[in-house]
Amino acid sequence: MALVSMRQLLDEAAKGGYGIGAFNVNNMEQIQAIMEAARETKSPVIVQASRGARSYAQDRYLYHLMLAASELYPEIPIVLHQDHGNSPATCKSAIDLGFTSVMMDGSLMEDGKTPSSFDYNVAVTKEVVEYAHARGVTVEAEIGCLGGIEDGHGAGGSGMEHLTDPAQAEEFVKATGCDALAIAIGTSHGAYKFSRKPDGEVLKMDVLIEIHKRLPTTHLVMHGSSSVPKELIDIINQYGGMMKTTFGVPVEEIQLGIKNGVRKVNVDTDNRLAITGAIRKVFVESPEKFDPRDYLKPARDAMKKVVALRMTQFGQAGHAGDYESLPMSVMAERYKKELVGA
Repeated sequence: MALVSMRQLLDEAAKGGYGIGAFNVNNMEQIQAIMEAARETKSPVIVQASRGARSYAQDRYLYHLMLAASELYPEIPIVLHQDHGNSPATCKSAIDLGFTSVMMDGSLMEDGKTPSSFDYNVAVTKEVVEYAHARGVTVEAEIGCLGGIEDGHGAGGSGMEHLTDPAQAEEFVKATGCDALAIAIGTSHGAYKFSRKPDGEVLKMDVLIEIHKRLPTTHLVMHGSSSVPKELIDIINQYGGMMKTTFGVPVEEIQLGIKNGVRKVNVDTDNRLAITGAIRKVFVESPEKFDPRDYLKPARDAMKKVVALRMTQFGQAGHAGDYESLPMSVMAERYKKELVGA
C-alpha cells in the first residue's frame, strides 16, 4: 500500500468517533516500533517527522524507510506527515519529497520561536493549502502557541501565554481552508509540561470544547499530548537518570478531547522515555554489552508497547481495514471539487 492522505484517515476517524496517534520518528527503530504496534492493534497510523528529524536522518533515508514500511505492512494505511513546518518552503519541500501531509505552523514566525500575527498565519497557511491540495496533500495548521520547545521549535513558556481564541479559530479555518487545526489549550512540548496533575486551571479543555462547537466538521489536533507516565521516568532514574518529577496530559483528558472533535494526537516524549529507560537498563545490567542491537532491540520493544497502548486508548485499534486507501490523485480531485463548490 502506498503512503496515503491524512485527510482520509481523519475523515474516517470522525465517522468512527476515534482519534489517531501521530508518532514522531528520527530513525529506523522508531519506525519499526510504530509499524509493529500498528500491525498488532490493526491501526491506521500517522508517522511524523520534524525539521530536526529530517536534518538528523536526512530526507532520502527517512522517505525510503517509510516506503519500506508501506511495502512490509501493506494492510496498514500510513501517513507521512511533516511536523511543525516553519515556512511554506519547508512544507513544499516535504510535499515534493513525497510527504502526504504537512503542518504549516504559522502561529510562529519562520524562526520557529516568535509568535506571529493572525494575518501572517493566514497568509502562509493559505499559500501551503493551495500548493498541497493541488497534489492531494493534507494541511494541518495551528492557531495559538504551545509552550515549551522541541527540536528548536516552540514559543517557550508554560503554554498558558498564547491560548487559542475560539472566535479566531473559526475565522482562521474559513480563511485558509486547512484540513486540521492544532489548538493551544495549555499543553507544552517536551517532558516538563505540568508541575502537578493538570486540572481546568492549566489544561483548558473548555476552550477545546468551545472550538469544536464552532467548528464541528474541522479535525482538531492536540499537540504536546504525551502523558509522561511515572513508571517510565522511574525506570530512567532507577538506572542512573536524573529526571525531575513532572506530569503530562492524562489519557482521560485526551479521550475527552476525542469526544469533542480531536482526531490527531501527537505523542513523542512518551516514546523517548521508553527508549531511554530500556537502553539505560541494558547498560547498567549488562555493562559488557557493546553491540548496538543488544540495546536497540529492547528500546524498540519498549516503544512498541507504548505506541500499541496509545493506539488502543485513542480508539484507532481495529480500524486499519475499514476502508480502501485512496490514491493522492483522487484526493487532489476531491479538493478541486470542494474548491469549485465553495
